[in-house]
Amino acid sequence: MQTIDCIKTRRSIRKFTDEPVDHATLEKIVDAASFSPSWKNTQIVRYIVVEDPALKARIAKECTTGFTYNAGTMESAPVIVALTVIKGRCGYERDGSFTTSRKDTWQMFDAGIAAQTFCLAAHEFGLGTVIMGIFDDTLSDVLEIPADRELVNLICIGHPAEAPEVPKRKAVADLLSYR
Repeated sequence: MQTIDCIKTRRSIRKFTDEPVDHATLEKIVDAASFSPSWKNTQIVRYIVVEDPALKARIAKECTTGFTYNAGTMESAPVIVALTVIKGRCGYERDGSFTTSRKDTWQMFDAGIAAQTFCLAAHEFGLGTVIMGIFDDTLSDVLEIPADRELVNLICIGHPAEAPEVPKRKAVADLLSYR
């Protein structure tokens, strides 16, 4: 698959088949995502794979802040990937000072790049994904995320059971300006 085709054909998938996602494929996806650029090559993104049906059900029931549609998506996905970042590395100089006025917000930029790269790699392997950002703060405790990390988003991944249409896109003229 060519890069532009991959970008233009990837969709957010919210319905999955029961077919499991094998570990070798997940490892290839994470390997591809590891090539995402990061602040001063800090490579702060880490992934936690949740396959256990009981844990997925608990997350869907207790940690979706009442968004039942998201809960259903999580329950139907064979795998939920928690994307975390190591805190205190992006945006800093070696002496601990901030490099820019954006301080440590660069970690979210790095996480976003990694999440998109992860999703594009998954699409290359025939898997569907959806990035989810609505979850309860208790999820970090449920997943036992170490104190030096921050949970950024969840990515549901599996074999697609739907093929959503391309949503309407803004025209380039609305998105681009020159000075």
